[in-house]
Amino acid sequence: MPELVLKQLMYDEGYESEHARDYDLSWQAIQNGYIGHVETYTQFEILPLADEYRFIRKQFHPVWVFYVLICRVCTFHNPFKEIQAWVATAKTKRVTSVTALPYDAWYHYKSQLLEQAPLVSVVIPTLNRYDYLKDVLQDFEKQDYPHFEVLVVDQSEPFQPHFYKQFPLRIRVIRQEEKALWLARNTAIKEAQGDLIALSEDDVRIPNNWISNHLRCLDFFKAQVSAGVFYPEGQEIPKARSFFAVASQFATGNAMLYKEVFYRVGLFDRQFEKQRMGDGEFGLRVYLEGMLSVSNPYASCIDVKAGTGGLRELGSWDAFRPSNFFAPRPIPSVLYYYRTYYGDRAARWALLRTIPTSLIPYQFKKNKGMLVLGLFLSILLLPLVLYQVLESWNLASKKIKEGALIEKLEVRREK
Repeated sequence: MPELVLKQLMYDEGYESEHARDYDLSWQAIQNGYIGHVETYTQFEILPLADEYRFIRKQFHPVWVFYVLICRVCTFHNPFKEIQAWVATAKTKRVTSVTALPYDAWYHYKSQLLEQAPLVSVVIPTLNRYDYLKDVLQDFEKQDYPHFEVLVVDQSEPFQPHFYKQFPLRIRVIRQEEKALWLARNTAIKEAQGDLIALSEDDVRIPNNWISNHLRCLDFFKAQVSAGVFYPEGQEIPKARSFFAVASQFATGNAMLYKEVFYRVGLFDRQFEKQRMGDGEFGLRVYLEGMLSVSNPYASCIDVKAGTGGLRELGSWDAFRPSNFFAPRPIPSVLYYYRTYYGDRAARWALLRTIPTSLIPYQFKKNKGMLVLGLFLSILLLPLVLYQVLESWNLASKKIKEGALIEKLEVRREK
């Protein structure tokens, strides 16, 4: 890493292993926003147990450190060594803040991509949200970058084609009878005429430089994906997302990417239709292909969180909280994703991490007391929870057996 970056990192003498110190520095750099074209580790050295516990104590809440200890002991690791390492690192303080790395050149960067003025194809699927859609289309009317088209895939009932006549935009409306989000996005991407695809939603609000800042980000970092930041209406951008960084997630409601990305990794997997994590799975494919995705705070948008329409109407807005007691937990597509990419063993560990917290309402997910309550509820409701998880596992197995439904994007040939 550059000296400028290394100077802003804290060299931790508390580790026994030099490898552990280097891993810690690498983690710090990524968390602080370091974006570099570097080789990716595929083989990791075995570290002293105390170094493992020191790292997780620095990065995670003590509850999760204790949780790891219990999991290790229950899976027949030497309990004396585990407890000894856990106790030995008890005074390690958790890191609660980051120092964002500066990208001062951004503020006076003259983007050649902007000067070339490529056509951007904005993709918006919509379902019974004309009132919200009107607001975001009006935001697109105010964009400071003029070279774009808007493709709206309308699944609403009743369909209102006259609605779109009020907007002085280069807009194409694709009527889709089937209520299917990933089909809608795939259809629009195939119809898009631009070399760049901007993914948006029908219940967001965007600033007038949303398109141009996505383009500048792609150019500035020579990235393939600019992943914008969401924040709830009435709030500000979360501090942890307020600076450039390697993107830790891909959200189809606020992103711009080269159409070439779809040629390389395919379209969205329709196994996630009417369920969750389809964008996460696509983002992982992009990552595994070795393409750079940058979290871009300057292309932010307000998440209005419409109470009707969209995924809420399809019944699977929350991935881990089913709509009734006998519905699968989590949504089967979650386990399909986990098991496909990480294997069954890792998926089972993921369930132990996520299921207890899913037993409390979403709005309390960051409440420590409620998290503990969720753990006790998972024990109390164990038979029901096991039924829900097994049902989800079985449904995910069917998806895995059927295989991915990823359509390849064919290159259009000029006539």
